[in-house]
Amino acid sequence: MQQKQAKNPWEKLSGERVYENAWISVEEHKVLNPSGNEGIYGKVHFKNKALGVIPLDSDMNTWLVGQYRYTLDEYSWEIPMGGGAIEVDFLESAKRELKEETGLEASNWINVLRIHTSNSATDEEGFVFVATGLTQGETEFEETEDIQIKKMKLDEAIQMVMNNEITDSLSIAGLLKVKILLDEGNLTLFDKVQ
Repeated sequence: MQQKQAKNPWEKLSGERVYENAWISVEEHKVLNPSGNEGIYGKVHFKNKALGVIPLDSDMNTWLVGQYRYTLDEYSWEIPMGGGAIEVDFLESAKRELKEETGLEASNWINVLRIHTSNSATDEEGFVFVATGLTQGETEFEETEDIQIKKMKLDEAIQMVMNNEITDSLSIAGLLKVKILLDEGNLTLFDKVQ
């Protein structure tokens, strides 16, 4: 059932960019909230799309990458992921990220998920692809990446989600959606995204 679009109850009175770098900008808006009262709202604007990839081989193995996340001050296991410039085709950016972080290339790609990662504070939009028809090559880590790669059964990765060993939102949403689609028979692993 399709829901009716609601009227925006927020009114923006003014806005100001208070910080910007190559990846994000931070804005502070003066607003009227849904109750009609004045307030402020902070918004983090992302200049890239968040792109994640769940590589799967014919034995239902997948690959996770582990790295220390500066923002969290802790180690994180995740699906291969990164940012893709808005003006670049999302699939091409996803292919680049998979190759950089795992050395894998894939012949079949399926877009399985669109997500807003934290919609109360940011406009970041993410997409997750399933990649099959895999060929192993060399990684191409960026200078900011100190990555470990772990190959495992998809069900083991799902168990890591359930045990709170994977806490990244793009990874959790992508892995669980793929598991559900596979279990329901709604994901054919040889469909191609062009």
